[in-house]
Amino acid sequence: INNMVIGVNEGFVKKLEINGVGYKVNIDSDLLILTLGYSHDIIYPIPQGVSIKCVKNIIEVSGCDKQLVGQVCADIRSLRKPEPYKGKGIKYEDEVILRKEGKKK
Repeated sequence: INNMVIGVNEGFVKKLEINGVGYKVNIDSDLLILTLGYSHDIIYPIPQGVSIKCVKNIIEVSGCDKQLVGQVCADIRSLRKPEPYKGKGIKYEDEVILRKEGKKK
């Protein structure tokens, strides 16, 4: 019940970062269009009860339902998870990616 009260009064916000050469995000009415290095653009329909803002390579997901905001962020992140060598992909703003060392010569 506490999350419902906080959601109505303040709302919940999660931010995602996109890292990678050529990775872009656009909003077209109720569709989120992601260019993530695949041969085609990914079109993600924005569900009711969630609003999404895009500033450069940061996606800000906000809404009053904590579970729905978290689920939308998890769905968007699963489209291109961050990889451990170069750090390319979609990650949460406060997430730390452990980087691996490449091949040694």
